[in-house]
Amino acid sequence: MSDLEPVISADSHICEIEACYDDIDPDFRDRRPKAIFDEQAGAVLEISDLGLRIPMGLVCTGGRPPEDFGRAVPWEEIHPAGFDPAERLAIQDAEGVRAEVLYPSLGMILCNHPDVDYKKACFDAYNRWLASFCEKDPQRLLGVGQATVRTIDEGIEELRAIKAQGFRSVMLPGDPSVEDYDHPCYDPLWEACIDLGLPVSFHILTTKDGIMDRVRGNSNLVRQINTVRGVQNIVMVLILGGVFDRHPDLRVICVEADAGWVPHFKFRLDHAYERHRHHLSTTELARMPGEYMDENVYVTFQDDYSVKHVRGGLEMSRVLWATDFPHSDGTYPYTRKVIDEVTDGLDPADRNRLLRGNAAALYEITY
Repeated sequence: MSDLEPVISADSHICEIEACYDDIDPDFRDRRPKAIFDEQAGAVLEISDLGLRIPMGLVCTGGRPPEDFGRAVPWEEIHPAGFDPAERLAIQDAEGVRAEVLYPSLGMILCNHPDVDYKKACFDAYNRWLASFCEKDPQRLLGVGQATVRTIDEGIEELRAIKAQGFRSVMLPGDPSVEDYDHPCYDPLWEACIDLGLPVSFHILTTKDGIMDRVRGNSNLVRQINTVRGVQNIVMVLILGGVFDRHPDLRVICVEADAGWVPHFKFRLDHAYERHRHHLSTTELARMPGEYMDENVYVTFQDDYSVKHVRGGLEMSRVLWATDFPHSDGTYPYTRKVIDEVTDGLDPADRNRLLRGNAAALYEITY
């Protein structure tokens, strides 16, 4: 380990290779994501039935400058720390990262696949591959398993399998396969998450909000910036649907949508509930909506400098820092510079909580 101040990344990523899906259900083997080289896009993982080719050079930028993100990168140039655990641990050592909570990359896009059976086959294969990846050092490589939840009963079995594989959290698709997530049919699933000690993760890019649907304006940056909206909408559904009243011990993580928006978000929730619940059909809550945000919902960020300006409106024990390695929004190789910038002016207790203490408590990490 590096002699740098240890930090914990609450959101880092695997960059899938074709081997992630080698162990897929045989019924889906011919349709599994395949690694190919595209003259225009470079190294891609292809989902042939959707006509999708995901450029892995853009997904796994691994320290390349923004000016280089759009280049067609061959497979040989994809940073090996995206899929090789030994290489990943070496990057952790160089950056002083004690542990990383690991999310998928292609798996986020697969959350929007219309064939729920195909999605289930991909998620199961990925989970098996990820479990073997994390075996290299289970105290520093902390996997997040993907669950499809085609039915509530099957979803509970998926949770049990994810726990048995040693994963620290479960990631659900942003758009559910059954009812919406505030429906009482999910109550047994939420209780199983609590009983198994699995916080529930909702990651950006796993909903159709702002990704698959039309976004106003002609700039592609509008679509890119809009990606954070999907998880915010899920949090609203959970809070205003009374999920946390029914399951006060449920922990939900709003991943990679930043944190500076939270104080205003709480205001809008409280304002709407106070002014409009009487004439709109809504669930009666035991507390004001913003209180559930402070108690039950965690948020992650990388370089959101607004956090230090709005900390008075944040429940600081629910804010988690992350590297987002090796994605294009990540901090590598300038992690230490970013840390200094986003924590400038914070008192030592808040700095410690953001950089390691909150994640250590949530995921039971020793450092």
